[in-house]
Amino acid sequence: MTDLATRPRPSRVLRSRGGHFSLRLHGRTAAVVLGLVLAILVIGAFTLTIGEYELTVGQVLAALAGEGGRAAQYVITEFRLPRWLTGLLVGAALAVSGALMQSLARNPLGSPDFIGFTTGAATGGILMIITGASAAQLAFGAIAGGLLTALAMYLLAFTRGVHGSRLVLVGVGVNAILIAVNSYLISRAELRDATIAQAWLTGSLNARGWEHVLPVGIALALLLPLAFTMARRLALLEMGDEAASALGVPVQRSRAVLMVTSVALAAVAVASAGPVAFVALMAPQLARRLTRAASPVLVPTALMGAFVVSLSDFAAQRLFSPIAVPVGVMTAAVGGIYLAWLLATEWRGR
Repeated sequence: MTDLATRPRPSRVLRSRGGHFSLRLHGRTAAVVLGLVLAILVIGAFTLTIGEYELTVGQVLAALAGEGGRAAQYVITEFRLPRWLTGLLVGAALAVSGALMQSLARNPLGSPDFIGFTTGAATGGILMIITGASAAQLAFGAIAGGLLTALAMYLLAFTRGVHGSRLVLVGVGVNAILIAVNSYLISRAELRDATIAQAWLTGSLNARGWEHVLPVGIALALLLPLAFTMARRLALLEMGDEAASALGVPVQRSRAVLMVTSVALAAVAVASAGPVAFVALMAPQLARRLTRAASPVLVPTALMGAFVVSLSDFAAQRLFSPIAVPVGVMTAAVGGIYLAWLLATEWRGR
């Protein structure tokens, strides 16, 4: 029986007049994209209107237009909107990062959560926290930690090139070491710094403002076009190095660029909201299953990540109110169930 993920899908190709640019549209993928956009907008409407200060959709729109009462404008523009946007951008960044790494590793468990990227970014962030650094320095430390971790993994896994299975195995080992390093750093820190670091490690959107929205927004604006441009090479790399090379793909250079892009996206997301667990694992797989795509579909994947984080944050706020539960707790709970199901499915398929 033909697998749903590899079954040919009806599509339509749109080309420019000169034929220099073309876009292939799949009906199912377009439907998934539209559904996710609508779902995100619905969650956004609930997020912006429900809370201790109740608002209507009309009042929210008026506040966004600079009209209405000062209280409504303050609540929306200073608290709810930045938090919601941060969640959307962080979810999209983690999802695309996960899609790139899972494809490069040719393994659904080849996620930044498991192979050390987010843990390395967390190490850089913890070092900044316990040294009393500012929010900007924390972001820099997280990004530097993620990139240095990726460099170390690449060098350790490099033997006549970097292959997916070796990258995953090295990453699992590096991840375990970094978890131990993070625990040691927290145990040696002052009580106040240790508490802040431990709370940050859960992944949270609490008290997020525009200073958290802008960095991840700029990073996505720079890195997503690169990821989309490399998407065709990514699909060819999934066929294996020899097949990709025969089709004209510079394998090692392409893998290095995609790996750096994945790490940068994950590190920026961690810098903005902490290591929000399991989004990079779940979102790419859910997007593939919904679209039934044989290769990575980055637009639905980014939207799926935004949807997962925004829905999890809304649920965390409403289900446990008035307690402020970090969004990472919700994603970890759902992600743990998904991981157990994924492992059970993979085991039965063997």
